[in-house]
Amino acid sequence: MLAAAGTPAADALRTAATQDIDTVLATVRSHANGLTSGEAAARLAETGANVLRVHRARPWPVLGRQLKSPILILLFVTAGVSLFLGESANAIIIGVILVASVGLGFVNEFRAERAADALHDQLRHTAVVVRDGIPSDVDVSEIVAGDIVHLSVGEVIPADMRLLSARNLSCDEGIVTGESFPAAKSMAPAEADPEIGALTSCVLMGTVVQSGSGAAVVMATGADTEFGKIAIGLSAQQPQTEFQRGLGRFSVLLLEVALILCTAIFVANVLLQRPVLDSLLFSLAIAVGITPQLLPAIVSASLATGSRELAERRVLVKRLVCIEDLGDMDILVTDKTGTLTEGRISFTTALPVGPAAAADRVLLLGLLSTETDYQNDRDRLSECARKGHRPERAGRGPLARRASAGSPPRPVSANRHRAVRP
Repeated sequence: MLAAAGTPAADALRTAATQDIDTVLATVRSHANGLTSGEAAARLAETGANVLRVHRARPWPVLGRQLKSPILILLFVTAGVSLFLGESANAIIIGVILVASVGLGFVNEFRAERAADALHDQLRHTAVVVRDGIPSDVDVSEIVAGDIVHLSVGEVIPADMRLLSARNLSCDEGIVTGESFPAAKSMAPAEADPEIGALTSCVLMGTVVQSGSGAAVVMATGADTEFGKIAIGLSAQQPQTEFQRGLGRFSVLLLEVALILCTAIFVANVLLQRPVLDSLLFSLAIAVGITPQLLPAIVSASLATGSRELAERRVLVKRLVCIEDLGDMDILVTDKTGTLTEGRISFTTALPVGPAAAADRVLLLGLLSTETDYQNDRDRLSECARKGHRPERAGRGPLARRASAGSPPRPVSANRHRAVRP
């Protein structure tokens, strides 16, 4: 990892937390004006994108999940036995049923994964990064070690970074440390060998800026971040649903019944002095007969029908077997913000508390005093100005300072809360 120029990425952030700013910039081979576009492109090619894992649907894992069903394995054995007994027609019928069942499940799940990938590709999170000495919006997946990132209220930290400047900065680090209260941040170096909760001079990937503003240099990205290590450590194979476990138990029951019947019939025929080979073939035929060949096809068709009905209601089903568990739910409890909603705050209208204040005046004062950059703030200021309100009378927020100085507004990050014109 380039982040520490020879130091393992796991120790780069903790080392930088105890160092002064000049030493940190020298370590990541950066400077106050940030990286050039060429340097950033070279580092991106060397270290890879700032993501935890690549979201791409692959057909073989999806096909493997279909073949893990115990009932399908039992039918494969049944088809082999039928072929061994010379019942090629029966074996072909079972084979067609197996192919149809596996194919139906594969097509539905692979199509759902590709749809999920398409939705993921449409999501774009940006951060204000200094490139070639100019702050600009950069996709967070293209951020590399050494980049200088500007921070403001509401932003999600895109990487593990060492602070270069901080003004009343505090971050919600609950997702990483579990602490419920915001952690105050400063540029002062931390104590030697700090724990993750004592990195007061650093900000961590996935945490949220609660107040203040600042700038920081990227030390680690992607899976090398503290958040990335936690996420990868928690990643495990998806557990079986209750529906899959039920099918597994049923398949085992069928296998036990088939073995008992085969053994009992074979022993009975031998005791009756029937030919041994004929007794064996007859017992195997009985085992094939009690196997429910159409069960996998019926299950796959039913789940596929449920998937299509949910798709008509704009619900994406990535695993067909989850539909049955969803139908068994009596009460579903979920976190609302960001799950059932868009996860952002939108402005609708300004309401004055009394007749002495006009709604446009309240709106103007709110825009001028806020610390958040708004997408349509220039249009709103122009509209208020046309109605006779003077911006220089208002508060002293960052928007007012930029308006009075004649400087252009900072780029708006996709992670910031925005006010949207109704």
